[in-house]
Amino acid sequence: MKFVAILCTAVAVMAAPHTITSRGDFAVKDTHSVPPQWKKLRKAPADHTISLRIGLTQASFSELEKRLFEVSDPANERYGQHLSAEEARNLAKPSAEALSAVHDWLHDSDVRPDTLTYSPSRDWITVALPVAKIEQLLNTEYHVYENDEGTKLVRTPEYSLPRGLHRHIDVIQPTNYFGHPKAMAQTLRVVDADIEPHLDLTPPDYPWHRTKPLSPYSTANLSAVCDESAVTNLCLRTLYRTVDYVPQVPELNSVAMTAYLNETANISDFHVFLSRQRKDASLNYTYNYTTINGGINFQSLETTYYDQRDNEANLDAQTIGGFIYPTDFRVYSTGGSPPYTPDISTPTNTNEPYLEWLAYMLALDSPPHTISTSYGDYEHTVPYSYALRACQELAQLGARGVSVVFSSGDAGVGPNGTCSSNDGTNTPMFLPTFPASCPYVTTVGGTRNLSPEVVAYDVLNDYVSGSGLSNYFQRPSYQNAAVKKYLSSIGSLHAGLYNTSGRAYPDISAQGYHYVVVYAGLNAILDGTSASAPTATSVLTLVNDALIAAGKSPLGFLNPALYSTLYHGFNDITIGNAWGCDTSGFPAGKGWDLASGFGTPDFKKIKGLALAGWAGPH
Repeated sequence: MKFVAILCTAVAVMAAPHTITSRGDFAVKDTHSVPPQWKKLRKAPADHTISLRIGLTQASFSELEKRLFEVSDPANERYGQHLSAEEARNLAKPSAEALSAVHDWLHDSDVRPDTLTYSPSRDWITVALPVAKIEQLLNTEYHVYENDEGTKLVRTPEYSLPRGLHRHIDVIQPTNYFGHPKAMAQTLRVVDADIEPHLDLTPPDYPWHRTKPLSPYSTANLSAVCDESAVTNLCLRTLYRTVDYVPQVPELNSVAMTAYLNETANISDFHVFLSRQRKDASLNYTYNYTTINGGINFQSLETTYYDQRDNEANLDAQTIGGFIYPTDFRVYSTGGSPPYTPDISTPTNTNEPYLEWLAYMLALDSPPHTISTSYGDYEHTVPYSYALRACQELAQLGARGVSVVFSSGDAGVGPNGTCSSNDGTNTPMFLPTFPASCPYVTTVGGTRNLSPEVVAYDVLNDYVSGSGLSNYFQRPSYQNAAVKKYLSSIGSLHAGLYNTSGRAYPDISAQGYHYVVVYAGLNAILDGTSASAPTATSVLTLVNDALIAAGKSPLGFLNPALYSTLYHGFNDITIGNAWGCDTSGFPAGKGWDLASGFGTPDFKKIKGLALAGWAGPH
């Protein structure tokens, strides 16, 4: 019966190609409540132009997901046999019926074919149109909204499509996504000899100036190179046992980071950082900088620390560079600005970084092997359709052998006094973050201290490592055993505030407390899982170096291997809580837990496990 119904629909479309777009047959396709920090100001100007992105349903995503798990599971004979760009794109493309139906709809609405652009898989169509035309297409009204910070956007909380298109289109944006991703770096203060006289920054006395660490690895040696109040790159590399590893194939391996919100990874500060904390690095070493969708590349010398415009990007770039020198390093700066202003009518994609960045990455034939991102939104502020489609795009990267890493957030299970649903009912709930909640990424929580490491927190800026269970994504099979065991161990603790069947995070952790970085030429201290994500990414990058040098595939999507066997390469964190929402949140415990995942990486153990035969040939 299903085949007959589809066949009849196809015949009807061919016989009367415009009946599918009958205006009388519109039905709501997607709706999402306006987040409370956004207020409607006025009707959007009819001539304001928006670059509209239409996401067509991918005909074979279930097969792509199946292949993703096969190439990521060490127990599967296909492990390590990552998909080529062409293979992944073929699985992501829409059906011919879907493409034809959408073309008919656009044609019927007088949208010229020569104005359309396509993704390599043709699962995305982009077209720049004025608000008046988009309102006709989507049977909706756009308004100008403003948030508490003064940012203005043109959005609509609800849009409709002809009923016959609903199964052919997953998402259309910009519509009801009011996303305002937050950087996960928490600023503390400048660390300067005049301000913090107990920190002697004169070489070679301060530990980060040492060019040769003490060896072999021991707690005593950690004490010699580490100061818990000012964590340096040498301390991190010693702690996670990469300090004596020299990359073997830096030109064949690659790592990347993302930057949003008009942040730039400042190359001048990067070189100052290396001169202080990685003195063996060549003065010519830097990263390849790419801007996407109007991203920012502000390379003027930072003039004052107190501007703090690039803290996040500097933290990420300096942390990674300090670990992986001289490996190929890339920075992607994706624009989501400027916000709406009434005197322009040019195409803008305001504050929609993930789809823009993903479109660029999936168009690459050779994406980097590991990618770190330290930004996120609260999941309930992101429309489900948007989150689902962005997560599917992340799955494509994983299937192609990319390890995608996100930070878990800096507010535990949610900021105190804010933990309720966004559906008008104000139901009390913990607040998971996205994309950390996507089951196709590896999410990293934060730790602090050394003997032992504990779940990260800082009472000076209300920072506590992020944790959660998704309300959008079901728990993937790879983490069933670990999560069920943990939830059983905590019993009814905070019952009703979280989804017991949701994808749980973090998966792993890394230090995320009091990192010393350079901003405007000065040493500054930063907190956050923004530090944890690039640290974990760097360790995985060096594991990939060893694998590639041995003629093996890179790790790719880490989680299936992590939850089956690779967790033996991580240091268990058993102390601390990911608190928040005016509760004690989730406690750490033995084995995997919702506060720290499987714990922090031990490079030598992970490398040994990987080289023992997990990764297959290229």
